[in-house]
Amino acid sequence: MANKDMCLLWGSGSAPCWRAMIVLAEKGRWKGCMNKRLDFSKGEHKQSDVLELNPRGQLPTFKDGDVVVNESGAICMYLEEKYGDDSTYRLLPTDVNERAKVYQKMFEVSNMISNVHVPLIRYRFVTKKEDWDLERLKESTKKAKEELDRWNTILGDKDYLCGNDFTMADVFFYPYLALLVRTGASLSGHPALKKFYDRVSKRPSVQATWPPHWKESEGPGYFSDL
Repeated sequence: MANKDMCLLWGSGSAPCWRAMIVLAEKGRWKGCMNKRLDFSKGEHKQSDVLELNPRGQLPTFKDGDVVVNESGAICMYLEEKYGDDSTYRLLPTDVNERAKVYQKMFEVSNMISNVHVPLIRYRFVTKKEDWDLERLKESTKKAKEELDRWNTILGDKDYLCGNDFTMADVFFYPYLALLVRTGASLSGHPALKKFYDRVSKRPSVQATWPPHWKESEGPGYFSDL
């Protein structure tokens, strides 16, 4: 039976939403959470019931009893702190030095957003194809490859970003990589990233929260050169 005191409002395919969903699943609370899928294209994230919890009208929006937490990173950290006891999978190391490494990679993910997601994926999404600036896209693709090169090097021969354990850094990073693959990237030039993508994609928490509309249709083949 779903816990009516815990509710997550989310959109399918949203990387920030997926972060929170994965952590809920890692904590064994995804199936018990009153989760509600909203449709961005219909403007459902701007409905009054969402705005009451999140005046910015953004997703994900999360409520746990009387506590309301917005912003995906804040939701993830809240869930880790409140439900991160020994009975659940820890996403942050207990050792402060090891935890610092995870924090570093968590916040470094912003570079994936600014160097790959915004100039390539979001640009194509919000701009009509006939209005695409091809020179701009060429330069953006070059910078995106450089960003992917960096993450490929970070991974090296490790299973995950910070070693052999799946951590919050992987939670923050994976949805953006998956979105890139969804839009056509093969990662053929980045073997460590490809292995990481394949490995994390099979994780139960990821499978349980896989974007529903991704199961129903294929994504656009924008990035055959990545």
